[in-house]
Amino acid sequence: MNKKLFRIFPLVLAAVMLLVTTGCSTPTDSDSTAAPDTSGSASVSLPWAEDTVDDNYRTFYQVFVGSFSDSNGDGIGDLQGVIQRFDYLNDGNLNSDTSLGVQGIWLSPVFSSPSYHKYDATDYYTIDSDFGTMEDLKELADLCEERNVKLILDLAINHTSTENEWFKAFKEARLNNETNNPLYDYYVCVTQEEKVSGRTYQSLGNGWYYECNFDGSMPELNFDNETVRREMVNIAKYYLEEIGVDGFRFDAVKYIYYGDTQKCVEFWNWYMAELKTICPDIYCVGECWSGETEILDYYEAMNCFNFAMSSTEGQAATAAKGGSIATFTNYIVSYQDKVQNANADGMPVQFLSNHDQDRIAGSFLSKNYMRMAANLYLLSPGSPVIYYGEEIGMLGSRGAANTDANRRLAMLWGDGDTVEDPVGSTYANQINSSVAEQLEDETSLLRYYCKLLSIRHRYPAIARGEYTALTYSKNFGGFLVEHEGEYLLILHNNGTDAVTVDLSTSSVLADVQIGALLETIGVGSATLEGTTLTISGYTSVVIG
Repeated sequence: MNKKLFRIFPLVLAAVMLLVTTGCSTPTDSDSTAAPDTSGSASVSLPWAEDTVDDNYRTFYQVFVGSFSDSNGDGIGDLQGVIQRFDYLNDGNLNSDTSLGVQGIWLSPVFSSPSYHKYDATDYYTIDSDFGTMEDLKELADLCEERNVKLILDLAINHTSTENEWFKAFKEARLNNETNNPLYDYYVCVTQEEKVSGRTYQSLGNGWYYECNFDGSMPELNFDNETVRREMVNIAKYYLEEIGVDGFRFDAVKYIYYGDTQKCVEFWNWYMAELKTICPDIYCVGECWSGETEILDYYEAMNCFNFAMSSTEGQAATAAKGGSIATFTNYIVSYQDKVQNANADGMPVQFLSNHDQDRIAGSFLSKNYMRMAANLYLLSPGSPVIYYGEEIGMLGSRGAANTDANRRLAMLWGDGDTVEDPVGSTYANQINSSVAEQLEDETSLLRYYCKLLSIRHRYPAIARGEYTALTYSKNFGGFLVEHEGEYLLILHNNGTDAVTVDLSTSSVLADVQIGALLETIGVGSATLEGTTLTISGYTSVVIG
């Protein structure tokens, strides 16, 4: 029996929408940038309010809060700034060409902290005054729920600040030999002889050394202490139940027991099991900045970021600049298989760059490369993450100053927003553009992202389907995607020249009836006559 390709649209059922919830809260440049040709695109009118996405296959947007949007004129981004920009992130219309329509928001740490980045908490139960109040966070969580947007918090639990009251009490107990003090074993503390090779320590005094693998101001908590474990569950429970967030991004998951993957994985399996008793549909993603083998180990517990897809030499960037499309497609299929073998419920989490990496646009001399990279990772399986400002091509790198602040520069709104670059930043070669300017320009990168995300979200198979690689030539290929008995073709031309290909020559499609050209997204155009596709360079299509 021949398989057939069908257009796949979200179900539009108002009754279903009444059941959809997003939280676990208690009731309460100089290159050609012509506008993408849409002559072969499907015409769909589905308001976002009718979309029934109720799973975790979502497109997330990473907000570095202090650099995003300033609501009170102090130069520091804040939670009200995120709220006032919500329509930019998701205006409620699936087909909007001036809103990104993201389905999830990841906030960088918002807890009280002495640093600009807030990855060193002094109090997990209070919002840093730079960013606002707990009421502001609750308001944002409620707004996310209204628009079916998942909200996750960046939660760094492996270490705190030395200014945390826990650490102060721990230090006093150690120096005074108060072994009965409940904080005596709250942090990892050893003698000179007990130091573990590969880990970093700093003197506490009296012959004691505390572990601090990131910085001397960030002591590592002791997860052999049951009280510490329970407190970390309580913190997550508070934000899930009382505030209504939907999950967490866990920082540095391999540092719970640094250098001991087995113990780390055991901890995260336990921790995630505890959190799922609180919120069964919780969404969590872990940062394991490591090779594929170690990343897959953590999939037992949660999804993890795919670092091999990111950065200048990553899979997406290499393919976007004209590398072998077969290398890319085979990688995507192989990685999806490995993820699902590690955890049947797991999904790839693709991204181009984040707050710890030089911004991806800086590695692309051509704007066409940026568009192609976006196609490659946003038209792929799983739950991708966009780093704020990526969609307008913002730049930023550590440079000679060797500071991550240069990767976390102020969002360029162009409408008088007073947000400023973070303390310590030195980067001076930012783009001469802004959100306001790009919204007015139909050929801009921002408008491109809006259209691309709209395409992604119209077809559930793109995120959720099973991928099979299709390869025709060095620069033309893609995927057959199957989801719930229906099929799509996603095809990319990552070369400079147009190609004409008879799609039926692929043995993978031997039993597949090739349908219609639904979507074209790129710097050129595409036509489909029977089974013969003609497609411009730096352009992608969806066929169904």
